[in-house]
Amino acid sequence: MTEPNAETPELDAAKDDRHFVTALARGLDVLAAFKRGETFLANHEIAERCRLPRSTVSRLTYTLTKLGYLHFVEEVGKYRLGTQLLALSSIALGGLSIRQIARPAMRELATFSDASVGLGVRDRLSMRYVECLRGPAAIALNIDVGSRLSMARSSMGRAYIAALTEAERAPLFEELKQFDPLAWPKLKAGIDKALEEHATIGCCCSFGDWQETVSAIAAGFRPGGGLEPMVVNCGAPTVITSPQFLLDEVRPRLVELVRHLDGVMGA
Repeated sequence: MTEPNAETPELDAAKDDRHFVTALARGLDVLAAFKRGETFLANHEIAERCRLPRSTVSRLTYTLTKLGYLHFVEEVGKYRLGTQLLALSSIALGGLSIRQIARPAMRELATFSDASVGLGVRDRLSMRYVECLRGPAAIALNIDVGSRLSMARSSMGRAYIAALTEAERAPLFEELKQFDPLAWPKLKAGIDKALEEHATIGCCCSFGDWQETVSAIAAGFRPGGGLEPMVVNCGAPTVITSPQFLLDEVRPRLVELVRHLDGVMGA
């Protein structure tokens, strides 16, 4: 389950920033309009998701197609993501050597817990998986590298917030509030509870908050090396992995895993 685009509040907030290039931001929003599992989008679909005029979207998709970031498929009259994005993503993931460092311990935890273990980073107001390993269970979460989760509702997102300083949280909270003012009080209460959990038991919990049938725990860490805080989570359908098992058996191993990853990339 992925999150809808959450870029509009950020774009609105940046309008008064003279260093902010709105055209570039809109072009990136067009690329982000494609959701996991989707192949084709038409200009009017992109315009609706990005909340932009169709004429603006037409110019953006034309430019992105010329540069290879989109490909127009004449048979269906729609666009798909272009191969140039593969080059960018492979370079970006290749630069995250923390993935290789964390992978052996993550695989061991996935096998022990019979669950999915992921490594996540912030993606605007969501979290994005950059690594995912699964245990041998027949039933697994529909999650893989590239999947997005809610920052405010998932254990992964809450653990990311827990890894931030107070000064770093303040602007993020304002963005989350602007994105959904009506839901914010309830979301903030859940986040506050998660921050207490992270401080007392070393991880954040999401037992049915993200998806009703899913239980998960997560712990945040700061890898160093100029990277933002990252998170390791462990989750599975509640029918095969109970919240109590995650807390009693998996949590100590997860906390130890992220303890070894904290600062591993150096200054």
